[in-house]
Amino acid sequence: MSILSNLEPEAVFRYFEKICSIPHGSGNTDKISNFCVSFAKEHGLKYQKDDYNNVIIWKDGSPGYENSPAVMIQGHLDMVCEKETYYKFDFEKYGLNLQLKDGIISAKGTTLGGDDGIAIAYALAILESDSIPHPPLEAVFTTDEEVGMTGAAAIDVSTLKSRIMLNIDSEEEGYLLVSCAGGATATVEIPIKKKGIFGICAQIWIKGLKGGHSGVEIDKGRANSNILMGRTLYSLSQKFQFNIMTIYGGLKDNAIPRETYSRIIFSGNTDMEEVKKHLEELNKIYSNEYSSTDSGIKIVVETDNKPSNQEVFNTKTTSRVITALVNLPNGIQRMSHDIEGLVQTSLNLGKLDTVVLDLEKHTSHRDYPMCVRFNYSLRSSISTEKEELADRIKCLAEALGGTVYLKGDYPAWEYKKDSPLRDLMTEVFEEQYGKKPVIQAIHAGVECGLFAGKLPGLDCVSYGPDIKNIHTPQESMDVESVKRTWEYTLEILKRLK
Repeated sequence: MSILSNLEPEAVFRYFEKICSIPHGSGNTDKISNFCVSFAKEHGLKYQKDDYNNVIIWKDGSPGYENSPAVMIQGHLDMVCEKETYYKFDFEKYGLNLQLKDGIISAKGTTLGGDDGIAIAYALAILESDSIPHPPLEAVFTTDEEVGMTGAAAIDVSTLKSRIMLNIDSEEEGYLLVSCAGGATATVEIPIKKKGIFGICAQIWIKGLKGGHSGVEIDKGRANSNILMGRTLYSLSQKFQFNIMTIYGGLKDNAIPRETYSRIIFSGNTDMEEVKKHLEELNKIYSNEYSSTDSGIKIVVETDNKPSNQEVFNTKTTSRVITALVNLPNGIQRMSHDIEGLVQTSLNLGKLDTVVLDLEKHTSHRDYPMCVRFNYSLRSSISTEKEELADRIKCLAEALGGTVYLKGDYPAWEYKKDSPLRDLMTEVFEEQYGKKPVIQAIHAGVECGLFAGKLPGLDCVSYGPDIKNIHTPQESMDVESVKRTWEYTLEILKRLK
């Protein structure tokens, strides 16, 4: 049964609902890419699909616009797949369970993928129409934007004529994005050496955090559950003897983690009631420190009744993992001196895991077939600061016997002082809304930087409707904002003659 069938603009919501019915998490874009190809074939439009599942669809200009400069409409096909901890859902197999209440669209128990499904829906609705005035269009749909923009990095742009680009990948109506940070993903692997121990097992959860987007919301002061777990384990180590058995937290490097778990083994003579009291005190401290940002924060502990023999991280590995969690940088590193309130450089420990290594790929770790893996999202508007941040991670990680891998490096998108597109979009916005838009530079990454680097002279602006709490299960999208942004987009296309 359709949830969005009575909403306007009808075509936009029809395509958005169809997109939501197709699994399309990062790294799982075959089906959504094939859907776009099928759309192009059905409508007799020229298209191109590459080995990365990127899709380009062309459409000639409408009558009177045949010789106008080509315009690119661009968005990404993949979504961040986050869900509530105890909600059973397989993003690889199933479409989302959409919900509509009081003009707000969300998905039951999961992220919605409005970031960036709405861009694809807008583009398909425009390509489908025979009545919308528009220049020649190049709709460019990239993949795996959420895991390093690898689709945009790999796409061949030699067939593109556009030097005007509408990137519909921003989440706050009334804001025109004209510059963004560059970024990369850093993976730290600390090898695990094990030993047997006789002791009492305890499971510790840090949960109830708000989380959020590691770029847009890194300045909100929200707690990172992985970092808090490191702080918790270090505090425990000052009073009690224990070894880590396993540790994991977070799902994506570019999402602030909301929950982290560790299983640790205390020596057999440990007073577990004292352990619980210590954790209760830490819970009070965290609740006080994050009362304004993460009011639901809590530490949950469960302990076994009797000691048992277990295989655990040896003492040196346990110490190295805790040292890394406590001392590797995280969060805001530097604010911009040029743009008030703009984060210039940051990183986020988004995912922490205990993993078994593929020894064919990790020949240097043959004596240590397991590792604790730290996945960071690095961002900076200054490329040298991003490099320096990577060096800091590498310096400490290697001192702890670890290895660092960098991937998904993408450039910053620099501010363009002379932008006819920005001027036009500002003019149209003032006419439609009766106020000026906010011209903004943000700390999150968008694909404009990659395209600007490949297409000399590219004039681009990123914008979009209101989408709240992206990258979290609380993600939602405003119906009326989608409609206004649609009308805004059509007027921009009409004037790009």
